[in-house]
Amino acid sequence: MAKLKLGPIEDDKPVKVAVELPAAIHRDLVAYARAHAEDNGLNHPLPPERLIPVMIAHFMASDRSFTRKRR
Repeated sequence: MAKLKLGPIEDDKPVKVAVELPAAIHRDLVAYARAHAEDNGLNHPLPPERLIPVMIAHFMASDRSFTRKRR
């Protein structure tokens, strides 16, 4: 099986933000969390709210236009 794009997730002091997600996206996040736990040898999947910030950071880091404008 191919590796997921998210690797281990660092523990950092969070800033609380409320976000409303469509049910389908939440279901996909729960499924992704299970796959992520399996790939990284975790006993239990992380809650989706722990995945979302890492996914957003990865998305922004891979957006070349954003990184150019940020300089």
